[in-house]
Amino acid sequence: MPSSASLRSAADPVRGRAAGVGRDSWRRLRTYLIVAVQAGLAAALSWVVARQVLGNPEPTFAPAAAVGVIAAALGGRARRTIELVAGVVLGILVGDLLILLVGTGPWQTAAIVFLAVSTAAVVRGSGALMTQAGGTAVLIATLTPATPDLELPRTINALVGGLVGMFVVLVLAPLNPLRTVRRVADPTLDLFARQITAAAEALARGDAPRAEEVLDRMRDAESELARLDEAISAAHEVVRLSPVRWRRRRTLGAYQRGAEHMDRAFRNSRTLVRRIGTSLRSGEPVPPDLPAAVERFGEAIRLLHREFLGAREPQQARERVLAAVRHAGAACRQDIGFSGTIVVSQLRTAANDLLRATGVPQDEARRLVRRAAAGR
Repeated sequence: MPSSASLRSAADPVRGRAAGVGRDSWRRLRTYLIVAVQAGLAAALSWVVARQVLGNPEPTFAPAAAVGVIAAALGGRARRTIELVAGVVLGILVGDLLILLVGTGPWQTAAIVFLAVSTAAVVRGSGALMTQAGGTAVLIATLTPATPDLELPRTINALVGGLVGMFVVLVLAPLNPLRTVRRVADPTLDLFARQITAAAEALARGDAPRAEEVLDRMRDAESELARLDEAISAAHEVVRLSPVRWRRRRTLGAYQRGAEHMDRAFRNSRTLVRRIGTSLRSGEPVPPDLPAAVERFGEAIRLLHREFLGAREPQQARERVLAAVRHAGAACRQDIGFSGTIVVSQLRTAANDLLRATGVPQDEARRLVRRAAAGR
């Protein structure tokens, strides 16, 4: 019978994974809670407008359209509204035309949907436009005989839902663009810093399996990067279209440019970690300055994380990333293998990206990296 100690040891990984899932769920809730609030407000308001103001006895599609606008594309709601209404109109036109020519029935429904979706594809519509056109065509083909005059109320409902959804997200309850970006960037930068630090430890200890684990975790982080891109896209739309948030345009623009360079730094760092594993498996010499360089780079990301969340000028992060380049340059002048030289090269590239993320112009970032690599 297993002892209590062995049972606790076996349960530790499960608890760790459960805690990780819980933390991730809480972060996602904090990030997207405003979306749930917006969806609820838009659904209620669009129902009131369609039913009470316009007198539509069947206003169901208005709140459905409003929620679709809000939830389906966080960073493209204006485009989503246009596509939604355009899809409705396209489905109605194709449906009415074919019903007039061939009547209704199962094969007629298939033909109507096929033609509606094909037409949306020909005009280079997105998946949302094709889905909406096909869905509307189905309703026209199946419900028109039993419910005449369906076309105009459905079009009006789509328009009401789309406009109300845009009103809610841009005027009534717009998200705070900087807070949203910071909340999503927080776990992304934290993960980035932790993995680079772990890679430096693996390099210092000659632990190739651990370097492989770090690389796997960095590959799994694509979802975090996608969430950051989505949050920035949504925030950019808000500051561009919402009068309430116009004053945040310049600040968000700087964040957006920084995030683009941070994404490049992350991807170059992934190549760096892969080469660390190759170097260790090949038994190449590891001068002490090489793990020190990777460690300083991880510290620079951690400092950028703190300064970013504190809305401070990232001066410390810049100094630390240049210290990483100086250590890498020193390592390159010592006994180092082929993969080690690639680690140094990738670190310089990632350091340039990180400097750009802090707001340093391109030419200045290159000059600073060259000087630091030469030991100056």
